[in-house]
Amino acid sequence: MVAATAGEPPLAFRRRILLERAAYRLLTTDSTVLDVALEAGYSSHEAFTRAFSRAYGRTPSAWRRGRSQFEIAAPSRVHFHPPGSLRVPARRKVTAMELINRMVDHHVWLVGELLIRADRLPDGVLDAPIEISVEGLDDRPTLRSQLSRLVGQLAMWNAAIAGHEYDLATEENESVAAMRARLAAAGPAFAEHVRGIVDEGRLDETFVDAVCDPPEVFTHGGMIAHVLTFAAHRRTLVCGALIDAGIADLGAGDPMRWVADAA
Repeated sequence: MVAATAGEPPLAFRRRILLERAAYRLLTTDSTVLDVALEAGYSSHEAFTRAFSRAYGRTPSAWRRGRSQFEIAAPSRVHFHPPGSLRVPARRKVTAMELINRMVDHHVWLVGELLIRADRLPDGVLDAPIEISVEGLDDRPTLRSQLSRLVGQLAMWNAAIAGHEYDLATEENESVAAMRARLAAAGPAFAEHVRGIVDEGRLDETFVDAVCDPPEVFTHGGMIAHVLTFAAHRRTLVCGALIDAGIADLGAGDPMRWVADAA
């Protein structure tokens, strides 16, 4: 199975990766050739030199003086990646537009998960001040206010795109159940708006936000960047407040694994 997938048998695959690491070590450390050989799984200087020379066309000592590229051509295109990792090629090309869609999908999903967990908490926890905040972003933030703003931000921009008004009073002392109901509509709608904007190449399209007083002019790309940036701050505050309340399974809400899951 490995040979069919990677284009080389498991033993050859492993030896090649270890030789690439050895080549890198020869270029970047003062270790002796024998020490590098033993680290790569060879029992002697001679055996390592033969294998290395076949792969690179030079002895380890000559290689060390030459400062060359250490990757060995391979059908799998899997290579050693310094200082101690593997670099695995993508199965397909992913565009920047697809990344934007994934990040928005992660945001909508995470807000939903945060609300599910917050729904278990009493009002005293929901309304307790969050002490770590950013001056000028949100006044006197609480778990409740941050969650309501995360949902409201999506609903507000949905309204702006459609040219409708949005009532911020909706977010005053909002229950978690009401937030979840609003997110069920606002989350998918916002993600769908973004997909349409991205797919149709309208990121630089300008629109008038009639919600602002006075109305302001934005681009769709700027709006998406704004939502993801400010939402990341609020999500982090919420995640920290949940951890303080004993709910830690979401960690810091990092989107890195969500984006990488497709790979």
